[in-house]
Amino acid sequence: MFSKEASAKLRKEFWTSFGKSFPRKWLLYNTKIKDFSFKFVADKKQALVCLDIESFDRTKNELLFDQLLEVKSNLTEDYLPDVIFDEIYPLDTGKIIHRVYVKYNGAFNIHDKNTWQGAFEFFYEAMHQFEEFYEDFEDFIKRAIY
Repeated sequence: MFSKEASAKLRKEFWTSFGKSFPRKWLLYNTKIKDFSFKFVADKKQALVCLDIESFDRTKNELLFDQLLEVKSNLTEDYLPDVIFDEIYPLDTGKIIHRVYVKYNGAFNIHDKNTWQGAFEFFYEAMHQFEEFYEDFEDFIKRAIY
């Protein structure tokens, strides 16, 4: 069991190590669609690369999620075959969002440095594929709300 401070220190070290191992500027929040962003998630149980749709405007969320469903076969066939579409994804905060994500299949715990390298490689490859997909389908996705 780790103290809150020790856990925070390890999380910081994890993200710093990832940034040093795979230095590059990621798209993340710069999708030019408010509340539509790519994220890395790492905790004691799992590592994920996500595309989150989390506006307070439910209609906008539905439109964007439906637009992604329209190109789901492209995403799974050409970029991320193991992608998961979750229309109702509860965050730890209790907020419900739409999440499209890929989960790291290896053993992972952010508190175990021996599991970090595999997660780093997964993060790099999965986010790269998500960004490629977004670059190819950005205009189509934006049509849902513009």
